[in-house]
Amino acid sequence: MNSNSETPILPPATIGIVGGGQLGQMLALSAKAMGYHVGILDPTPQSPAGQVADFQIVADYQEATALEQLAQRSDVLTYEFENVDVVALDSVQSLTRLPQGTDLLRLTRNRLAEKQFLHSQGIPVTPFAAVQGTVALETAVEQLGTPAILKTLEGGYDGHGQVDINQPELSAASRELCQQPCILERRQDFKLEVAMMVTRDATGNVVAFPLVENRHQNHILHTTIAPAQVASAVHQRAKILATKIAAALHLRGVLGIEFFVLPDGELLVNELAPRPHNSGHYSIEACNISQFEAHIRSICGLPIPQITQTTPAVMRNLLGADLQVARDLLSQHPEWHFHDYGKAEIKKQRKMGHVTVLDADIQAALAAVAALKGEQ
Repeated sequence: MNSNSETPILPPATIGIVGGGQLGQMLALSAKAMGYHVGILDPTPQSPAGQVADFQIVADYQEATALEQLAQRSDVLTYEFENVDVVALDSVQSLTRLPQGTDLLRLTRNRLAEKQFLHSQGIPVTPFAAVQGTVALETAVEQLGTPAILKTLEGGYDGHGQVDINQPELSAASRELCQQPCILERRQDFKLEVAMMVTRDATGNVVAFPLVENRHQNHILHTTIAPAQVASAVHQRAKILATKIAAALHLRGVLGIEFFVLPDGELLVNELAPRPHNSGHYSIEACNISQFEAHIRSICGLPIPQITQTTPAVMRNLLGADLQVARDLLSQHPEWHFHDYGKAEIKKQRKMGHVTVLDADIQAALAAVAALKGEQ
């Protein structure tokens, strides 16, 4: 999806990261360990990523001159979240290398375009329909049936920008939301949610991480169990689908793929994330290389080894006040791998850090994080 040179980018080259949150922080830490210099663009002074980088440009993501400055100071650019100014990114490709290109961003930031792409590739997805306006929504509900979920095409995360539709009669919330471009998706009666991180090197070799189980609370990822405790056929099917998606996208960098496991064991792809993902954090301690190192290797044109998971793991997000609870309990839990993202302000339901526990006994690992009762 891009035409940048494939000459490997070797240390001590500079990697510019658009976005200074926790994903940028962990990308920066991996890059620094490999000998790269790292620059960050983020509007928040001393952002999580900025704290561990060589420099941070404090400016809004949409500020063209700031992005140009980062590009001029970097040998390669990447991004840590989807809502980047694609036009601005396009404009700096003449200044530096952007191996991921911008087509993937355009695709994954639009839920309808993403579903249409997956369907065109023969990837199983839930039935869906484009919707704008009350009449279109009523027609789509009649065609797809209920229960269904109405979502905005762009924006929205962790449950924002969506409304459940449980009966043919439309609620005031759904009537209001559908006045903007939306997608209606049939809600699936799935057994569990699973995810797989996948990447691809400059030669086209696709490498997948283990399939993991994700457990959510209030639409936010709460716990990841790695590997997922499902039949081997489900693991194999997920890898086949992930490989097919990565190849079709000419992927560079890491892609997160979220699946639903249906009662019959079949998989539906729910969503794509064109970057490292929360559900891949376990890989820092549990795999031979982390999702973040894999991302750096991919965008820099370095070979990527086959991924092996050395020990089963459980990752538990720390949301809002959970962070202080974890800090207070840390001295009692030597088995915890504790990550504090260094965010300036604790906010309710905000991802503040995470804890990973490695244990051959998954139930024991789950018990080890049970002291974190969870923010309500």
